[in-house]
Amino acid sequence: MGNEHISKRFDAELEGLRSRVLQMGGLVEQQIMRAMEVLAYGDIALADQVIADDHRVNAMEVGIDDDCTHIIARRQPTASDLRMVMAVVKTITDLERIGDEAQKIARMAKQLHQSGARFNHQLADIRYACNITLDMIKTSLDAFARLDVSGAAKVVQQDAEVDARFRAILRQLMTFMMEDPRTISASIDILFIAKAIERIGDHAKNMSEYVVYLVKGKDVRHITAEELVKVATSAD
Repeated sequence: MGNEHISKRFDAELEGLRSRVLQMGGLVEQQIMRAMEVLAYGDIALADQVIADDHRVNAMEVGIDDDCTHIIARRQPTASDLRMVMAVVKTITDLERIGDEAQKIARMAKQLHQSGARFNHQLADIRYACNITLDMIKTSLDAFARLDVSGAAKVVQQDAEVDARFRAILRQLMTFMMEDPRTISASIDILFIAKAIERIGDHAKNMSEYVVYLVKGKDVRHITAEELVKVATSAD
C-alpha cells in the first residue's frame, strides 16, 4: 500500500507539471496575440503591458524548472517518467524564449507606430505567418497534453511554410529599401518582427520534437522532416 500511495503521489506531481506547462503555453499565446494587436492598431499601452508581463513567463519557467529538479532528486524517475520530466524542462525553455520574441514584437511595433511609419502592405503577410506559428504552438501543446506524435509531426511540416514566408517578406523588404532609402529604418523594424515570428516557429517545432522523444524515446532534433514523420508514424 505504501508503494502504491507513493506512485499515486508521483503521478499527481507529473500531471501537475503537465498542467502548468499548458498554463504557461496559454500565457505565451496571449502575449503573441497582444503583440500582434499592437502592430495592427498601435495600442501603446498594450505594448507596454506585453513588455511588462514578460516577467510572468520568466517566473513560470523558473518555478516549473525548480519543481522538476526536486522531482528528479526525490523520485529518481526512470524510463518514460524521466522522459516526461526532461520534456517539461526543454518545453518551458522554448516557451520562455517564445515569450521573449513576443516582447520583441511588441517593442518593435510600438517603435513603428511612434515613428509614424507606413507599413500596411507588409502587415497581411506578417499576420499570416504569425497565425501559422500560433497554430504550431497550440498543436504542439495539444500534442504534449495528449501524447500525440501525429500532431507533433504536423508542426514540423508547418515550420517549412513559416521559413518560406519569412524569406518572401525579407525579399520584399530588401526591394523597398533599395527603391526608397527612406524606408530603411521602418523596414529594419519590420524585419525584426518577421524574424521574431520565424524564431517562434522554430521554438514550436522544438516543442513538437520533444513530444516525439517523450512518446517514442528517440531524439529527433537533427533529422529531416520526412525522417521525423517516419519515426512518428512507425510502430513501437
